[in-house]
Amino acid sequence: MSFQLALELLPPTLADGLILGLLYATIALGYTMVYGVLGLINFAHSEIFMVGAVVAVELLTYVLAGSPLHPVAQLVLAMIVAAAVSAALAGLAERVAYRPLRRSNAPKLAPLITAIGISLFLQDAVRFVESLFGQFIRPFPSMPFFDIPLPLTPNDSVPMKSLVILIVAGAMLAGLRYTVSQTRLGKAIRAVATDRMAASLMGIDVNRIVMLTFIIGGGLAGVAGTLYALQFGRVDPFSGFIPGLKAFTAAVLGGIGSIPGAMVGGIVLGLIEMLIGTFVPILTNNAIGTEYKDIFAFGILILILIFKPTGLLGRPSTEKV
Repeated sequence: MSFQLALELLPPTLADGLILGLLYATIALGYTMVYGVLGLINFAHSEIFMVGAVVAVELLTYVLAGSPLHPVAQLVLAMIVAAAVSAALAGLAERVAYRPLRRSNAPKLAPLITAIGISLFLQDAVRFVESLFGQFIRPFPSMPFFDIPLPLTPNDSVPMKSLVILIVAGAMLAGLRYTVSQTRLGKAIRAVATDRMAASLMGIDVNRIVMLTFIIGGGLAGVAGTLYALQFGRVDPFSGFIPGLKAFTAAVLGGIGSIPGAMVGGIVLGLIEMLIGTFVPILTNNAIGTEYKDIFAFGILILILIFKPTGLLGRPSTEKV
């Protein structure tokens, strides 16, 4: 591969990696919030994200199609409804499944298994409902506005949807960062995350704060699901698994429990994926194809965690005895 070709491919590859990384980061925010408060890896978060994506696509296809509203307004409405449904689902899961385990001081493994059970239940529930209408895979409706090219370099461009994802993801991070660091709710969340017993003695309703944390995380997952459907053009009941796994990886890479860490981890993972997926097949004359990019990405992740187990922005924690 010539140096000139590498220079030509680098800008669009970095742009695609940034957008992919932002999508991972928006999903990772939900993982990192719940882990920061409860120390729970909520694997059901990936399916809550998937439900948000399906709801958004259904709304845009059957309710907002043909609407005189501008496409951006339609997308915003879809995001709001998807966020509301996902938030309600996350809150319901916390109330019905996780809270009883917390009250009974169940072993740490029990919530993890419960999360996996909820994840599988949601997959099958959505598959059953979608099968009733005879269409398993739901395509994102055609909205030419989001495909308008925006110039990136004299020879390359990115679609309008990339700018939309960049703006929404940035707003999500800034809003969540402000909420956690500057509001009473954020102070209560940080207090519960630090010491639940002490927070309770100080008059904080721990159950309410945990519930709100799940609701906020679920709402963010609904918005992220809408962006994912916009970017990749289709969703199905299994759309949450791989993005959810990679978002969890991004949260760990950035330092799980850290909001800026989730964003940094997502962007780093997205850039690694796209750089490897673009340049390794060219350098190896397609002996190693794009399909192997995940091996390199997760390999680099393992190396980073070997040398920095807390992740890029994580802080070491001490175990109370």
